[in-house]
Amino acid sequence: MIYRSKAPLRIGLAGGGTDVSPYSDMYGGAILNATISLYARAAIEPIKENKVIFESADRKELLTCDAVFPLPIDGKLDLLKGVINRVAKDYGIPSGFRLTTFVDAPAGSGLGTSSTLVVAVLGAFAEWLKLPLGEYDMAHLAYMIEREDLKQAGGKQDQYAATFGGVNFMEFYNNDKVIVNPLRIKEKYLDELENNLVLYYTSTSRLSSSIISEQQKNVNEKKEASIEAMHHLKEQAVMMKEALLRGTIDKIGDILDYGFQHKKNMAKGISNSQLDDIYEAAKRAGASGGKISGAGGGGFMIFYCPGNSRYSVVDALQAFGGQVKRYHFTHNGINTWCI
Repeated sequence: MIYRSKAPLRIGLAGGGTDVSPYSDMYGGAILNATISLYARAAIEPIKENKVIFESADRKELLTCDAVFPLPIDGKLDLLKGVINRVAKDYGIPSGFRLTTFVDAPAGSGLGTSSTLVVAVLGAFAEWLKLPLGEYDMAHLAYMIEREDLKQAGGKQDQYAATFGGVNFMEFYNNDKVIVNPLRIKEKYLDELENNLVLYYTSTSRLSSSIISEQQKNVNEKKEASIEAMHHLKEQAVMMKEALLRGTIDKIGDILDYGFQHKKNMAKGISNSQLDDIYEAAKRAGASGGKISGAGGGGFMIFYCPGNSRYSVVDALQAFGGQVKRYHFTHNGINTWCI
């Protein structure tokens, strides 16, 4: 048998960074995101040998270990090992297996690839071992693996986006309390947003943990400019929710721009001269606003292009050597099956 799963990546539309502790613990966070038709995929094949065979197909990495748990966290496919170690500890793993993974976007690209991959691997184990994990359970477990077990800095939104799917307004509080509010948006509003929102890969990646660590440090040290910026981003999430539900779609460019200007005050390195040049070129070509996806520093950017301006914006972006990525919004979160 092969046990498979796929979990969708996400575009963060508003509130990015307010899901990160300690801000969310102290003030409460709010994020609006939407899953898209790019995925993290995992497949588990039980084998007779007492081995764990890893194949990260997108990264062209192959690794074989003895199936003796916990596996060593040594810099080699640690994210996958972290999931396996937690599953082995909490539920037990009955045999050796081959784990094959593939992600449709590069690591460090700002679409939540790492957390979505963790969810996908958890989903494959849940399918194989019949684990009793609902959406909240799986998202929380994925969060604990990354933040507690592996000590990787980051927020909470990606795990919940990957498990629930769709367009969600998420609230984050202390004691790891998360409330996911699915938004019932008219299909024509989503179609218009999808048509007008250009997803652009800058052909650079970044280590989000370093930016997030500085953001956390700024909150802990009560740096007023950084905390005030996060307050504005939380407000942006509410503005975005209202625009989507009411169908005032052309306000979204201004709302994105509002958030982008404030986000740059959260921590150093969120933007840089190259990203600022790309942003200004897109605006000159007709975009009314945009943002860097994820923590910042590189990866994907999104631009809202009202009317039919997307074509001139796409032309303008070609000068920077990146790639416009086609996508669709998706309604479903993680999906698992076996064959």
